[in-house]
Amino acid sequence: QRILRLAEMCRRLETEEEKVLPFYPSSLAEWEQQHAHRVLVDTASEPLARAMQDYVGLERFWQRFNKAKLEEKGLERAQAALANRNQNLRGLLRQYLEGAAINEKVPKEPHPL
Repeated sequence: QRILRLAEMCRRLETEEEKVLPFYPSSLAEWEQQHAHRVLVDTASEPLARAMQDYVGLERFWQRFNKAKLEEKGLERAQAALANRNQNLRGLLRQYLEGAAINEKVPKEPHPL
């Protein structure tokens, strides 16, 4: 109940994009979505299935939670890629600066040997 109450409170803070397209599109085919909907609508005969009907309201929470986790993992990968690129650029800059320092030390006159 607490999660549902917090979800209702957070609904006001959603951006327009989140309100219109709150989740990623389903990867299920149309007939698979219809079948899943029929299964959800059918009355449950087993005790566990009946107990699960009490948690249907949490489905939206779990969708949002999973979306947030996917975005978090994507951002972690992007951060790792940027850190790797940054390290490569630092190495190139170090090589350039070392080359520039060596060139300044080389005398303008030809070497006597």
